Amino acid sequence: MEKVGSKKLAVLVGCNYANTPNELHGCINDVLAMRQVLIDRLGFEPCNIQLLTDAAESLVMPTGAKIKEVLNHMVDQAQPGDVLYFHYSGHGTRIPSNRRARPFHLDEAIVPCDFNLITDVDFRTLVNRMPKGATITILSDSCHSGGLIDKEKEQIGPSSLPPSSTSTVNITKSKTIPFESILHHLSSITNINTSDIGTHLLELFGAAASDRFSLPSHEQDLIPSLHEDNGILLSGCQANETSADMNPHGDEGKAYGAFSNAVQIVLKENANDLSNKEVVLMARNVLQKQGFEQHPCLYSSDDHASSPFLKQI
Repeated sequence: MEKVGSKKLAVLVGCNYANTPNELHGCINDVLAMRQVLIDRLGFEPCNIQLLTDAAESLVMPTGAKIKEVLNHMVDQAQPGDVLYFHYSGHGTRIPSNRRARPFHLDEAIVPCDFNLITDVDFRTLVNRMPKGATITILSDSCHSGGLIDKEKEQIGPSSLPPSSTSTVNITKSKTIPFESILHHLSSITNINTSDIGTHLLELFGAAASDRFSLPSHEQDLIPSLHEDNGILLSGCQANETSADMNPHGDEGKAYGAFSNAVQIVLKENANDLSNKEVVLMARNVLQKQGFEQHPCLYSSDDHASSPFLKQI
């Protein structure tokens, strides 16, 4: 039996959206590869890693409700000293925001296989539930993933970006579904004539829809951002950028997400402990050398920026 404070728990989600106009190729490969890195490099027990993918043979699909259910269950188990990890590889999007102090007047969200969006407000609520002394690290290899934990402090982000360069990579596909496409998809199911995406999501998913759409905007503004909270976000790009899904030579077996792959390269090439900040800076360097024009970001408290990646302190 594990002693208090010894647990490392992980939820890994990969969505390829097969046989749809939004199909990606490398997301399931990303989380399968990351599962092995967690076991071989970072001391996670296989029984403490939950994998959700939208592969045809999957018995449980990564819907919005299911992802939130397994994340909440993981947080429910957390005790002081525990290390929690959520890795998401799939589409991201941005939706119009009527909240104050949004840098791009848009909110960030990930896109589960059923389009029941999980937003930055949901991740803030999740982080706020973490017990003192435990951490939850979120790595989101998706477009517009910078700022995915609402109100989290930027450590590496737009303010620290180098001068923009031109990508030298022929990107197979970007991991983004435009807001308009999501709205069109949802409205074709609800048959409701409105551009308010929340109306469609609440109609389709009810209480399982994001808090972003059920709470009034002034109440969302009041959700606290704890000064030294336990959330750590490694994003594949900044909020107004896209993340790449690569499919070399059309070989599904070798497809990958650029950011997931960069992090795995960094971890495999460095046997010593790396801080969260070092992982992000090294991943940026890998992507720059490979010719990608996306800039991974880090959002966390000052202490967690320098703490070791997925290690107990």
